[in-house]
Amino acid sequence: MSYKKTINVALIGNPNTGKTSLFNELTGLNQKVGNYPGVTVDKKEGHSKLQSNLKAIITDLPGTYSINPTSLDETIVLKTLLNSKSEKTPDVIVVVADVENLKRNLLLFSQIKDLEIPTILAINMADQMKRKGITIDLKLLKKELSNEVVLLSVRKDPDQGIKEVKKAIIKTYNSAKAFPLCNVNNRIDPAYFDRLKEINPKYSIYELWLMITQNSFPDKISEDEKKALLTFKNDSKNLKKYQHKETIYRYQKINEILKKTYLADRSKATDLRAKLDKVFTHKIFGYILFFTVLLLIFQSIFDWASLPMDLIDTVFANLSSYVNKTMPAGVLNNLISEGIIPGIGGIIIFIPQIAILFLFISLLEETGYMSRVVFLMDKIMRRFGMSGKSVIPLISGTACAIPAVMATRNISGWKERLITILVTPFTTCSARLPVYAIIIALIIPDKKIFGIFNLQGLTLLSLYILGFITAIIAAIILHKTLKIKNTSFFVVEMPDYKLPSLKNVFFDVIEKTKAFVFGAGKIILSISIVLWFLASNGPQAYTDVEKNIIEKTVSQEITEVKLNQMIASAKLENSYIGIMGKSIEPLIKPLGYDWKIGIALISSFAAREVFVGTLATIYSVESDDDDITTIKQRMASEVNPETNTKRFNFPVGMSLLVFYAFAMQCMATLAIVKRETKSWKWPLIQFVGMGVLAYICSFVVFQTLS
Repeated sequence: MSYKKTINVALIGNPNTGKTSLFNELTGLNQKVGNYPGVTVDKKEGHSKLQSNLKAIITDLPGTYSINPTSLDETIVLKTLLNSKSEKTPDVIVVVADVENLKRNLLLFSQIKDLEIPTILAINMADQMKRKGITIDLKLLKKELSNEVVLLSVRKDPDQGIKEVKKAIIKTYNSAKAFPLCNVNNRIDPAYFDRLKEINPKYSIYELWLMITQNSFPDKISEDEKKALLTFKNDSKNLKKYQHKETIYRYQKINEILKKTYLADRSKATDLRAKLDKVFTHKIFGYILFFTVLLLIFQSIFDWASLPMDLIDTVFANLSSYVNKTMPAGVLNNLISEGIIPGIGGIIIFIPQIAILFLFISLLEETGYMSRVVFLMDKIMRRFGMSGKSVIPLISGTACAIPAVMATRNISGWKERLITILVTPFTTCSARLPVYAIIIALIIPDKKIFGIFNLQGLTLLSLYILGFITAIIAAIILHKTLKIKNTSFFVVEMPDYKLPSLKNVFFDVIEKTKAFVFGAGKIILSISIVLWFLASNGPQAYTDVEKNIIEKTVSQEITEVKLNQMIASAKLENSYIGIMGKSIEPLIKPLGYDWKIGIALISSFAAREVFVGTLATIYSVESDDDDITTIKQRMASEVNPETNTKRFNFPVGMSLLVFYAFAMQCMATLAIVKRETKSWKWPLIQFVGMGVLAYICSFVVFQTLS
């Protein structure tokens, strides 16, 4: 359907006000995720039908407490609003507020109003008003703010709330009226701001004020105008005094409005928040509960995912066998059956576990419990040179280190932020999960402890704990050695407890799982093809290799299947990839690894999850048996020719688990660290330091257990 007009609508609000829920309801499945120009912060956009001839492009801006930014996310909001003469400027801004924290939310609303952009105030969680003892005179509030105000409950009654928001957007857009709320310039120093306005009358006074106080200028402003504005900025004495007065006057105006329109009588409240917080943030029970939650997550990852994983594993093995038997013999057959299918199968098999991990993380965030974890851990984190906010990257690092490193932008102190960036890759990310899962399944028996706890799940939990403890130890060392001055304050939002929105959880799990699968899938597919080529070709003609094996075994009584297996192994050993693996075998042999594992180590430097896909490709190429078995079965049946014991025995398996727990084998993460630190110095230190630690610890583990 074509629309006569499309308008730009931006959603802005403090964190935890329900802004993302409103965005999901407005846009449904008509949304996409990209990046803001020039930065790697996620940008969510979606389309929403307002009426038959009007459509809106909805942009979900990062959560912020104020237009005055203290982090990169908040800077994005400021730049979006200051570029008021660009095509992407919002035609209407919807400020999403929390009914319980309206006073704090109105500070941001008052700033946006003073930019003179048509604005709507959407007060969310209205269903909790009675329970919180809150009453609002909506009609009077609209009059006092000279603005459209909507009361809604996105979770309880989304349909009615969305209708009201859409009506308000249409009405506000059609009226195109935008008036400042506070007019702080008249109360601070009218003459000063009159001179400021003369620089460019096209901009509002508050826009010009933000340009000089935040040192952020629109793209289209001229150099002469910028120089004139900088003369005001040089007057630092007045600048600081006026900024302080601005905040005071804003809160005076907000208090004056709320005194007439808003009443919160806690004596009438019936909520359990205070009682729950006493338990969840308790200095003893809080940590016990958090550990229990983690235990539940990792038990579920193994117990719930085992059936679908086995099914996927079998399907890909059968598909590879079917292609091998039905397609004409030749290069294309080998490429698909031995390269592409096993490689892709090596990542698809772990979708159930990754989806379960993302599901639990999303549920913790949606219920409000994650904020309690951040608060709980702040006291501990400060001892190690990090902030309570560092917990967010460390926990989100269990999904992926890349967005976790980006999440450090919320940390204001550079030293705290740098330490968090450098230690976050120690936390066990979802890319390690495929490696852990397959190795644990091979060396740890699938049995219950005390009839309740799955031993494999406990092993996985211990690896997560190992990664977190290592991150803490590394943070202590960096805190003691980095000579960087540090001043920062810890502020965390403590939202209400609430039932998770199934729609939000669904979108979050689907989006993150897709990002993992398609992001890793591209790497897996390309590497699988390259590996297949390198494993199927070599400097020595394969006819000569086959001839040598036949000549050596002519006097031996061996079956045809065994002969074909020996020929396939010899071909792989003399291939390009076999030569590469052989070249590093002396270096990795003390860790218990052979040249085949060495190939997987080399290829997994692109991404850790490639390890399993690489071995799947290698063992598929090596096999000349029509009955192609699953990845797990091939690894389990691999034999060490020197000892005639299983290659993936307990010492080797534990050595591999420790190696992947510590090694920095993710080029994408190194690239992000370089971007965030604006130097190759830190990612190189990170790469070498984690690599040396991984080698030493794996060596000690293997030699001790052997």
